[in-house]
Amino acid sequence: MVKGHKIERLLWSIALPGFGQFLNKKYLKGVVLIALEVLINVKSDLNVSIQMSFQGNIAGAIETTDYEWLMFYPCVYMFGIWDAYRDADEKEQPLSFLPYVSAAFFATVGMIYSPYFLGPVWLSLLFCFVGVGIGLLLKKMLLR
Repeated sequence: MVKGHKIERLLWSIALPGFGQFLNKKYLKGVVLIALEVLINVKSDLNVSIQMSFQGNIAGAIETTDYEWLMFYPCVYMFGIWDAYRDADEKEQPLSFLPYVSAAFFATVGMIYSPYFLGPVWLSLLFCFVGVGIGLLLKKMLLR
């Protein structure tokens, strides 16, 4: 598959987990990921938290968020992105999962500390980017 198709799947999965799976014709997987995303989103009040965070109301975002539900979000989200990207490629790339797994782990850790610093959206996002970087670095080191 052309590299552009992989990027397209990745970007649609960033928009909503499951969309990339639909483009890869993995319909059941796509429906399951969308259902999980919507369930976790609704139960955790994620959209309200995102809205409050963008408006600068971090205290309100922290108070609104149900962290017991939101803790599932990074893993479901990053799995959906990785799975769509991986399925778009005909040949398996060694250790391609590392940036995604690392991002999910670090975003979850960021979420644990988010009630004390930057709130559930910004700290998790910051830690997610750190996780991607560490995952890419690990992948590069291990493939030497």
